[in-house]
Amino acid sequence: MEAQRITIALIDHTAGFEATPERVRLGDLVDFSRDVATFLRGEDKEVDTKTLEVAVHQGSFALETAPLMSAPNLFRDLRTLLGGELLDTLNAKRREITERWQKAARQTKQVAYRISAPFLDRPIEINAESDYHADDADQWVQVERYIRGEIQDLGGVTKANAHVKLPDGRTLNVTAERDVLRDDTVNRLYKLAMLRIKAEYNVLTRELRNARLVEFVEYAPSVNDDELARLTRRGATAWKDVPNATTWVDELRGGTH
Repeated sequence: MEAQRITIALIDHTAGFEATPERVRLGDLVDFSRDVATFLRGEDKEVDTKTLEVAVHQGSFALETAPLMSAPNLFRDLRTLLGGELLDTLNAKRREITERWQKAARQTKQVAYRISAPFLDRPIEINAESDYHADDADQWVQVERYIRGEIQDLGGVTKANAHVKLPDGRTLNVTAERDVLRDDTVNRLYKLAMLRIKAEYNVLTRELRNARLVEFVEYAPSVNDDELARLTRRGATAWKDVPNATTWVDELRGGTH
């Protein structure tokens, strides 16, 4: 296949005017550019988006890549998107971005996305009428739950959020209303915190996504010294006639030294 130029366009009227190269909200520009880079790069990172040159065109606001010589997985995924609306076989990162764009288009008919390339018979249209989804889409349910983790980042210039490192090592991005963070008087950065959130939960993978902060819950585990001393005394009394606790436990388990 010859080198291909990929053009990805954002059609957006949510600001009260059409997004164009001459006029676009900075936040929308940043978000769209980041999504395009992630989409092109994919999970296997076969496209080096750091050095990739792009041109900005009308349409409403479109990014056109320089000719791509070798990106077979990207080309395959684009054919998949053109051929149908099921996303199961799509590269995980491209699936994530496509689902995000579809959700944005569904929420308001003023946003749409268009992907075109010379080897495609027609553009790929992601809009309010399209239905790009995975077969497991119905495995996501709305939940409200408590999570505990270390707050690694809090705030944000364009979007208020908290980055929470969970006990299993994963980081969950939790969006928040600005006044919730503004009115919170506790310094939570780099400390364990308990949060009540609303989120989408995958009943198969147990993954959380689109988490939103409801409130911080005071979390201050402590030890009652008097209660601990009382329990220690009770334990010493109960075990006073046992010469070797380890041997006694092993015998109960049916084992031997």
